[in-house]
Amino acid sequence: MSERIVVINPNSSVDVTAGIDKAMAPLRFADGPAIECLTLAEGPPGIETQRHVDGVVGPLCQMIEREDNSAAGADAFVVACFSDPGLHSARETTSRPVMGISESGITTALTLGERFGIIAILPAGVARHKRYIRQMGLEGRLAGDRPIGIGVTGLGAEDEVEGRMTAVGQQLIEEDGADVLIMGCAGMARYRGRLEDTLGVPVIDPSQAAVAQAIAAVRLGYRNNKTNI
Repeated sequence: MSERIVVINPNSSVDVTAGIDKAMAPLRFADGPAIECLTLAEGPPGIETQRHVDGVVGPLCQMIEREDNSAAGADAFVVACFSDPGLHSARETTSRPVMGISESGITTALTLGERFGIIAILPAGVARHKRYIRQMGLEGRLAGDRPIGIGVTGLGAEDEVEGRMTAVGQQLIEEDGADVLIMGCAGMARYRGRLEDTLGVPVIDPSQAAVAQAIAAVRLGYRNNKTNI
């Protein structure tokens, strides 16, 4: 049976899932794991509040359990939301590696620069991001976290979104001292290359970062340290 990585978009937007799937192109290769991107139909249109984050944990873990036990099976999972909803619960659900895109995006940023900046979607998300970074003990590596003021469902308005992301990226670099940027939403995937060309610093799509780590985990035979309760 061929290796399979399951990427789960915990919101119900099939457009976001399609964007994530398209961003996987550089990570798909002839003898590599299959990368399948799924949408959590029970999720909200966008995960933009702590209540949204908490509300998808149960359905997300149920989907992981189904995919883990399906005929196709799964060798690793990726939770494709920058709030990493249910990450630790998911790791108790399966013995397979589970990557959260925020955790993976941040750890990748640490290898590419001294201080990272986050381009967030809405102001409310900044507090969640900073809380998570404090929990990781990485406050000293965070240059700044600034929102573009557009929610998940508005990320398809390319000219406006790209303009705002560019402006926020410039602020993070010039005012906050960031030398690497992380896009703070899986729905921003389409903008990575253009932003990197314009801003001149590494720009991380956290979904790509998480899948890259999942590929390494699958190829090296890693399992997570699931605690059976």
